[in-house]
Amino acid sequence: MSTAVLPPQTEVTRSPLRTEFKALTKLAVPIAIAQGGQALMGLVDTLVMGHAGTSALASAGLGNGLFFAVSSFGMGLMMGLDPLLSQAIGARNESRARALLWQGGWLALVSGVVLWMLLLLTPAVLPMAGVVEPELTQTRDYLIWRAPCLPLMLAFMTVRTYLTSTANIRPLIVATLAANVVNLLADLLLVFGGAGLPEWTGPLRLVPALGVVGAAVDSVLCTALQLGIVLWAVKRLPAPETKPTRRPVWADLAQAAKIGTPAGLHIAAEIGVFALAGVLAAGLGPASMGAHQIAISFSSLTFTVAVGIGNAGSVRVGWAVGGRDSAQARLSGFMAFASGAGFMALGALVFALFPTALAKLGGAPADVLPLAVPLLMVSAVFQVFDGVQGVGAGVLRGAGDTRFTFVANMVGHYAIGLPLTLLLGFKLGMGVLGIWWGLCAGLIFVALALLWRFHRVSSGTLRPIEA
Repeated sequence: MSTAVLPPQTEVTRSPLRTEFKALTKLAVPIAIAQGGQALMGLVDTLVMGHAGTSALASAGLGNGLFFAVSSFGMGLMMGLDPLLSQAIGARNESRARALLWQGGWLALVSGVVLWMLLLLTPAVLPMAGVVEPELTQTRDYLIWRAPCLPLMLAFMTVRTYLTSTANIRPLIVATLAANVVNLLADLLLVFGGAGLPEWTGPLRLVPALGVVGAAVDSVLCTALQLGIVLWAVKRLPAPETKPTRRPVWADLAQAAKIGTPAGLHIAAEIGVFALAGVLAAGLGPASMGAHQIAISFSSLTFTVAVGIGNAGSVRVGWAVGGRDSAQARLSGFMAFASGAGFMALGALVFALFPTALAKLGGAPADVLPLAVPLLMVSAVFQVFDGVQGVGAGVLRGAGDTRFTFVANMVGHYAIGLPLTLLLGFKLGMGVLGIWWGLCAGLIFVALALLWRFHRVSSGTLRPIEA
């Protein structure tokens, strides 16, 4: 694996546009590959479950949506470490960064176990949303077996943030590639069983067909594999001059929680509204839920690349803030905005030109295809705005500003998007298509609000959080 790489001193000083674009791309492409690889595993799960039937596809899709709705707060909470780590590296303080890594591990363990318990309670509310058998039972089974993934996933996020802040991206790509290979093979084996395998596979032929439970178990195995790879990579890095304590430091945990809590609420608000849309779609029937799951899988694939660009922007903004160069921080942020919007525009073009082909690739059964195609067209409309708001959350986080992102998401998704979702989807009878147009409206508002906020914040002097 690679050795520790601190950002060169020239990268936290003012640079022209071309130099900044190259520096951002060098960091963003590997991060985007890693982020896209995570979404690709979800897409593979959707493809496999699509071949298992409409009911299995709907159940796994609903369970996956609920899993991320519950885990989203923990994901955002861990992001409280992002600006602390990148600004520490920007200030050339590797010992402080390593100390924050240990504190992130404790934060991941505690929050992961708490959210694990909470996740097991979510199936109780599904009947109130109109979810009936057999989807209810299959979704409950999926969540029970997927829940152990929570502390592992949050720990992986912590180590990933540390490696990203120190520009050690290669282990993330290795972990992503390995997990994707295992995910595909294990998904097929655990969902459909090994009875049809050739004799030379031996004991694998005895593996029973587990259906949606198999998909959940596969997710836990892949997350554990990724965590193991990145931990091994950190262990191989040179130790800092000052050995950090491995015990909880309450001041550090409180500071990370103070920054991460608004980010957690923001992620929970964003993922929560999409999970709620999934529950509403499930209430319209398995076909609507299946169409929603296929469209959300493809949209998530492009969005994670935009988030990867946002994460790279967060690191570069954090480096500049740690190096006390506000002008460079502003340049890095707006370059990330432009790059994210440009990539998502390409995604929008693909969605608009090939919606039917994509829906079929997503394994849409005959009754799902007519519903999935219009949803992909709606996704084409909001792609650029989705990318801008994904990048905006990252660059603002690099500057240490997480509260405004939460407020913008609450207003955009719940004061604007959700009422329109209910109006269009149910009052006006547009069904799942109306649900998605409501989501589109919320995303547009959030994107414009975050772009305005970064312009305002970066116009002044940006100071490190731990100054």
